Amino acid sequence: MAPPATRRRHRPEKQVEITDPKAIRALAHAARLEVISELYSTQVSRTATELAAQTGLTPSAMSYHLRALQKWGIVIPAATAGDARERRWQAAGTDFTIHSLGGVASPELAVLDLELDAYRRRVRAYATARNARRESGDTADGPSSVVLASNLLYLTPDQRAELTRRIFDLLRDYELEDPDHLPEGAERMATMWSMIPDDRGPAAAKPAAAKPAPVKPAPVKPAAGKD
Repeated sequence: MAPPATRRRHRPEKQVEITDPKAIRALAHAARLEVISELYSTQVSRTATELAAQTGLTPSAMSYHLRALQKWGIVIPAATAGDARERRWQAAGTDFTIHSLGGVASPELAVLDLELDAYRRRVRAYATARNARRESGDTADGPSSVVLASNLLYLTPDQRAELTRRIFDLLRDYELEDPDHLPEGAERMATMWSMIPDDRGPAAAKPAAAKPAPVKPAPVKPAAGKD
């Protein structure tokens, strides 16, 4: 059961799935992927200016990328509260997936490469901030906040689908009930989970053929004695 402070947010589930190769290729831009991650993960609306500051772009360039994402139904305009001079944007759903339906030059691999680059930027930013704290005399790092795990599994298609579902269900259990109110001590954490076939190792071992049951020799009856 998830901790009470981070119970799963009560919201209707709406899956946004991208299958059109043109739409997938449109995602092959680091800033667009960061926008998708921000809006879908937080479920909070943002302005182009706010997203531009996060990605290092100008507001006008970010507005261009947001309109491109809107074209494919990935983001939508959000209700404006307070200052209505700048449009707010939100995720078009609660969950986002890419499914290319195969193909030789699968564009989702380019998207995956950009996602890895974005994660590397997060790692470098964290390392820079941590080093700055240490240089300022703050050496109380406490328990490590960085977790990395890697596994090799042999899974059937049904098992892959089940594992994916269970992991996403677990992650959703830790979504904030109210994204605008953080629990005391909560820290923003970036997570990434991926699964991809690994063709580099030896082929999966085939089940061993059943060995024939050993043939027991027939018992030898002692010869009958002569009278």
